Amino acid sequence: MKYDRSKKLFGEDVFEKFKDVKLILLGVGGVGSFALDALYNTGITNITIVDFDTYEESNLNRQMGSQGNIGRIKVEALKEKYPEVTAIHVKITPEWIDNFDFSSYDYILDAIDDVKPKVHLIKKHFTKIISTSGGAKRIDPSKIEYISIWDTYNDPFIKKIRTELKSQGFKKKFKVIFSSELPLCLEKGSFEGVTGSFGLMMASVTIQKLINKFRK
Repeated sequence: MKYDRSKKLFGEDVFEKFKDVKLILLGVGGVGSFALDALYNTGITNITIVDFDTYEESNLNRQMGSQGNIGRIKVEALKEKYPEVTAIHVKITPEWIDNFDFSSYDYILDAIDDVKPKVHLIKKHFTKIISTSGGAKRIDPSKIEYISIWDTYNDPFIKKIRTELKSQGFKKKFKVIFSSELPLCLEKGSFEGVTGSFGLMMASVTIQKLINKFRK
């Protein structure tokens, strides 16, 4: 039976509430594509996915949906696999963030790998963002944590985010999914066992936040 295991785990009452949840996922690459798959298969299908890229051969080692879709627009290929999602093919910029209406979404899932829009998004919508650092250059998923951005370390990407937020006067409490593992290479080598785990952690944090919200 469809969603039978989800109903057994969460209970019928919680599962029924999943149907009313509305999420937006920014970035459907090596992290975001796994978050999408986990949430959609759990029964949360009202998800808007936003990405500008197309699939390339270099994506094959880490991005769900890339097999058989080289050259295709990511969100369009994922729309075929997850038909209930809303697909938006656009480059995420600070200007786009300013002009887009996020008010109807329960949570904003931030898998953006570009510093400027990521910082802008956090500053503007930090109260309902679930954000990840980058998952590249690492091989140990057991080092992934969900902690205060101000306590992160060993991660050059999130350090840039942290530094830029501070320089713009942002000092709020804000948590991020990150890995404490030291990067193992200089360039963006990656392993799906880690990038995918980042996405699964994002899905898990989302589910836990929703359950806590339902109980209030």
